[in-house]
Amino acid sequence: MAIETIRWKNSRVELIDQRLLPGRLHYIACKSAKDMWNAIRHLKVRGAPAIGIAGAYGVYLGIRNSRAVRFSSFKKDLDKTVSYLASARPTARNLFWALERVEELVDNNRDKSVEHLKKMILKEAHAILDEDNRICRNIGKNGAKLIKKGAKVLTHCNAGGLATGGHGTAVSVIIAAREKVSRVYADETRPVLQGARLTVWELMEEEMPTTLICDNMAASLMSKGGVDAIVVGADRIAANGDTANKIGTYNLAVLAQYHQIPFYVAAPYSTFDLSISDGSGIAIEERTSEEVKRIGGACITVQEVDVWNPAFDVTPAELITAIITERGIIKKPDKSKIKKVMGK
Repeated sequence: MAIETIRWKNSRVELIDQRLLPGRLHYIACKSAKDMWNAIRHLKVRGAPAIGIAGAYGVYLGIRNSRAVRFSSFKKDLDKTVSYLASARPTARNLFWALERVEELVDNNRDKSVEHLKKMILKEAHAILDEDNRICRNIGKNGAKLIKKGAKVLTHCNAGGLATGGHGTAVSVIIAAREKVSRVYADETRPVLQGARLTVWELMEEEMPTTLICDNMAASLMSKGGVDAIVVGADRIAANGDTANKIGTYNLAVLAQYHQIPFYVAAPYSTFDLSISDGSGIAIEERTSEEVKRIGGACITVQEVDVWNPAFDVTPAELITAIITERGIIKKPDKSKIKKVMGK
């Protein structure tokens, strides 16, 4: 079941407000770049590919009312909008990739009228959304080859349709291999509970046999032979294969190596950042302490306590069995293998 996470309707962008799931499926309307910035920043839309798509649409929302007549003036308005949207969240490569793609489109068509450029930007945003759906389906097909019959698969955070244009990355692999998957285990994924709220909702909609576990139960589950493969998404992948993903992913990779369980990362080419040599160069977003202190609005600790709340961690490439992309599977990823696949 493809989820219409992002859609263009009635001259505006409509997004599923993911903060409300699973209790309520509700679309919000974004009519300006400010609306889109807020949606990205406050997790109304989340997941690296989805953020990239949202960013591209956000550029159009920000410049469609530009009064510029000359290219130079329009470019200033464009650059201002791009910089503003880029400040929403720092880690996911896809956001910056989409913004750069729109800027390059405009730079390569500076001979066109401003009104024509506006139409081109909207068309490009539509194209990024359409491409994402095709890409995710191919990731699923490629990844399904790695799943063995009867496999019990563990996933972390949400890398399903809600994190993309509608088909997912890690969850796409699981769904594509559904005839071979005997059970899916979903980590709850503290502190925002994307696994419990979003991934479980998606898997149950797909009628997949699903079990929710707390993050700190994964090791015990593995020790009992309850996991045959781990499949996660990614927010940014460095040139050597080091991968940033939701906080807690690194824990799983270390546990997987100890228990000799294959650890797979599923991500599109737009998540790779070859300008960063290794994971030490990936900017890690730190979020508000209230995400940790509160669940459902209720304070669960001493209000005055200090909190450290990084949203992501980095898994070293040597702990990754393979990276699954739409262009193929990169086994035991390293700089040369990644460069070869990304150069296609």
